[in-house]
Amino acid sequence: MSPEPQIDVAADADDLAHRAAAFIAARIAAAPQRLALNLSGGSTPRQVYQLLGAEPYRTGIDWRKVALFWGDERFVPFDHKDSNFRMTSEALLDSLPVPPGEVHRIPTDAGSPQRAAALYQASLQDFYGAQTLDPARPLFDVTLLGLGTDGHTASLFPDTPALEERRAWATAVIGASPEPRISLTYPALESSVDILFLVSGAAKKEILARVLANDRALPASRITARGAIRIFADRAALTD
Repeated sequence: MSPEPQIDVAADADDLAHRAAAFIAARIAAAPQRLALNLSGGSTPRQVYQLLGAEPYRTGIDWRKVALFWGDERFVPFDHKDSNFRMTSEALLDSLPVPPGEVHRIPTDAGSPQRAAALYQASLQDFYGAQTLDPARPLFDVTLLGLGTDGHTASLFPDTPALEERRAWATAVIGASPEPRISLTYPALESSVDILFLVSGAAKKEILARVLANDRALPASRITARGAIRIFADRAALTD
């Protein structure tokens, strides 16, 4: 993981969610124009989204200038119980005035995971205004990432071809989990001013320690950001 991450230590999961929500809210408030926010699935991000969708953030932030994206998605219908989009909608979007044109969901109704990945990449490139990422001009302002107990992040799982993909911005991930997935690749994820890992619970202690030790066998350890990497972790997830 490079550069060396900044670690924000929270007392518990609730404190972690409040710290991460405050950071995101401050970044949105400070943005002079449109801000691109790349979202993650999972229970810890859900708490963050619920806070951002409530007061004081719901009306204290100009959500009309926020463009929303997703780092990965299961290849399931938008209203499926396992859909990251559905979770985000219920926790955040349904209570905010984000313009529909600024909600860039992964098109899991596209017919196949491969087609969904291609269409999502085209949407990202249209938003970015180019088909090649410029190191001096990040795609996202803030990217949220989780950390699986196997070291995966987004849907970049150990020992999958997606880890070696350097040309595509989005790719289908087949066979690593029960359902096919679509994930942003390293080049797209790393094209962010700030990358925020949200890590909570004692079950993540061992894997987080390996990530912090830069164990290159883990997909999360291989993130090389153009901007800053920040790890929001509670005490339960950190090694004593």
